[in-house]
Amino acid sequence: MAARVEPGFEQDKSLRHRDASKVLSPDLARVLVVGNSQINRIVVSKIVERSGLRPASETPLTALRVLPLMFPGLVIMDGGPENADCDAVISGILALRSVSGNGTPMTILLSNRTTGGADKSARAGIDVVVAKPFTTEQLQPVVDRLLDQARRNIVAQPGTAKP
Repeated sequence: MAARVEPGFEQDKSLRHRDASKVLSPDLARVLVVGNSQINRIVVSKIVERSGLRPASETPLTALRVLPLMFPGLVIMDGGPENADCDAVISGILALRSVSGNGTPMTILLSNRTTGGADKSARAGIDVVVAKPFTTEQLQPVVDRLLDQARRNIVAQPGTAKP
């Protein structure tokens, strides 16, 4: 039996890619918290909940599978002792950013070091680096600021409606 081909499916591939950003839009109420330490993920999730957001807590391995399915507005990554625990997740974030065309999901790296690894991460798509140990008073305003920036980016993008 022959496969069914939709009319115009192969005719205009650029149209399909251009329209993908309209179909795939971030959920700005969702935050993906990624890290190997379950305790740190729980602490960060509780801080995120105080902002009225819905966190999902994942290890770096499972975050790779969950990230494109949930398309969060913000990803908070615990870099671990060498700031390298979530390196694989960054490629998924960059892929979603290229599809969305508006810089989302925004990213925060929780870092033990504020030099060296943080500079390297900034070039790899990290928006903000927050030094550990952190407090609610330090992290919550950063979360709110980045999500406000994401909302402005989406509204400023041509052809999109206000979320």
